[in-house]
Amino acid sequence: MTSPQNNPENFDWTAAEADVAVAAEGAEVVDLDAERTRRAEAGTHFDITLDEHPQPGGKPVDAEPVSPSGRRPIVPVNWSTWPNIRHSLAQAAEVTGYRIGFHALRSPMYAVLAMFWATVGVVRLAGRQLKWWWVTEQYRLRQAAADANDPAMWLKLHREVKATRMWRFLVLAAEVLLIGIGLPVLWATASWWVLLLVTAGIVAFLAHVGRPDDRRIITPATVAGRFRRVNSDIVLRAYYAAGLGHPDKAHQQIGFGSTMGRDPSGTGSQVSIDLPYGKTFDDAVKARGAIASGLDVALSQVFITRDPSSHRRHVLWVADRDPLAQAAGRTPLLRCKPTDIWQPAPFGLDERGNKVTVDMLWNSILIGAQPRQGKTFAARALALYAALDPYVKLTVLDGGGKPDWRKFALVADRCAFGLAMTRDGDPAEIVLEALREIKADVQDRYERLSKLPADVCPEGKLTREIARDPKYGMPVRAVFLDEFQEYFDLGDISKEIASLLVYLVKVAPAAGVIFVDATQRPSGVGGGQVATQFISFRDNHQVRFSLRTGSWQVSDLVLGAGANSEGYDSSTLLPSYKGVGILRGASDATPTVRTYLADADDAEKILIAARKLREEAGTLSGMAAGEDIAREHRDVLADVRSVIERGETGAQWDEIATRLAERLPEAYADLTAESISAQVRSFGVRSVDVKRSGKALKGAKTDDIDAAIGRRKAA
Repeated sequence: MTSPQNNPENFDWTAAEADVAVAAEGAEVVDLDAERTRRAEAGTHFDITLDEHPQPGGKPVDAEPVSPSGRRPIVPVNWSTWPNIRHSLAQAAEVTGYRIGFHALRSPMYAVLAMFWATVGVVRLAGRQLKWWWVTEQYRLRQAAADANDPAMWLKLHREVKATRMWRFLVLAAEVLLIGIGLPVLWATASWWVLLLVTAGIVAFLAHVGRPDDRRIITPATVAGRFRRVNSDIVLRAYYAAGLGHPDKAHQQIGFGSTMGRDPSGTGSQVSIDLPYGKTFDDAVKARGAIASGLDVALSQVFITRDPSSHRRHVLWVADRDPLAQAAGRTPLLRCKPTDIWQPAPFGLDERGNKVTVDMLWNSILIGAQPRQGKTFAARALALYAALDPYVKLTVLDGGGKPDWRKFALVADRCAFGLAMTRDGDPAEIVLEALREIKADVQDRYERLSKLPADVCPEGKLTREIARDPKYGMPVRAVFLDEFQEYFDLGDISKEIASLLVYLVKVAPAAGVIFVDATQRPSGVGGGQVATQFISFRDNHQVRFSLRTGSWQVSDLVLGAGANSEGYDSSTLLPSYKGVGILRGASDATPTVRTYLADADDAEKILIAARKLREEAGTLSGMAAGEDIAREHRDVLADVRSVIERGETGAQWDEIATRLAERLPEAYADLTAESISAQVRSFGVRSVDVKRSGKALKGAKTDDIDAAIGRRKAA
């Protein structure tokens, strides 16, 4: 008895069987066997072995329409416009030229091999004809007659073989006569090119006869890849092994929503899968590893895509070979043409070779990975896109101080690299001042946008016209922070930096300020308030891109809580994948993306072009324009002393922080009691109990502050 998983009549039975059962819910008997037979005779099963060419099938197998109307172009895209035609012709000419050159260089070797195997072919052909003449295949029959002591049969066979040999001898004699006379006549009368063609044909034929099947004379210039075929049985085996259904239980069988076939790109096999009722797309995503095992392919070759028509239906695509091991190629930004930040930025290719873009505007983007997996290159690719829009104001802050970002000084309004002191000053202070300025700008933008007339600023939101009009002074701003965890681990100054970053990542995107932040330590730093703010900063990014991480827990920190439970785990990416990561939150899909490559030379070329564009547009500003950014250095002791009222012998830290925030909001708006305590104590001021309304809390004595000021003056 055949099992259901091996019976082609059951291949599309999940949905069909359920429909029959539902339709006949009130009936006493449902003849499922009869229904199976009827459907099998109608040819509705999908036991179709894939071949090497695309086959027409259901909607998921066919190419997606290129227009909202659902119509495909009458003329293929690659032949629709003159640039596309030229590109297609150039590709064909390039391949043809390569093959001609490849074979031309090897033609002498081909000739030698052909002559050798043609000689062997002469011997083999002569041997075959001699065997044919002598009727060797009859030898066993005559031997059998002799063994059976049947002289009559033996004599009959003998007479027949003699007659056959005579007739075949005459055929061979005519063949020899034809060759012996025809060849000299042809040699004497035919043109040289006819002789050449005939000789080539004879040599090719004899070489084919003499050559063993595993010995090729002509080496292929291009090699077509070999891949594992996927058919219905294999798919069913994989899904049942993964626990997504059961072949012997009613309503628990896997069905097919389309015929199986090659995908339009020719790089894999795909089919629409109907899970049993109650099973969901999320179940299939979670079981992706088990499905790959059942298909006997690598996990990186199996991709599951949601079908909008049903939550139990999805498209299974099995790549012929690992698609993530192939680089996406150079960035299209190398054309150095102006970009528009209001349009999506090119980011890379997904697992199926489709272009992936990222909407930077209105978003904050988090990029995380282990070291040397392409994290900085991914962030820099987005920064280069922003740089080529001359109306975008850039701020580049690299806590790691790597060379990768240095050339952005050509276009950045403000930039800081590393943590060591430079000619521009302390990078940490530059970061702090830049964030303060951005916060003030964001607050000012909200106030001014709310006052603009509705015909200029609909719904009080920034528009492209406002952003590009210098009279409003509200250009789109893009802030890039690499290794931002370093700014959360600088001691006292980190408290204000952390507070500013949390505020900005929550509020700034809606004001046209983009944040792109990269880190190799998404788990956080230290403890206390700064650690809490780090987590808040990390978790307030809308778009996440995770290259390879060390564990699924770290992957979840980058991609967001619940990513692993949905089947997205960047720790499963191979170490050899450079610039490959999972993009979540940029669209409805969560693709695995191979980012475009822009190395240091490419980045420099693009940034030089970006600077020229900004000079022509008159938008070069800040450090890139050679401006000396004034940095305000507050005298913390003097500020603290100024808020302690006359007659007070001291003040509690909470009181000091509140008074400073009220009187000097531009410098101390986000100050906390812990922060001001740490700063004042660093000057040797003791933290002591200070009584207020009968309650003693920690604070500073007026005499201690005055003494610290005196010591500093004396020094």
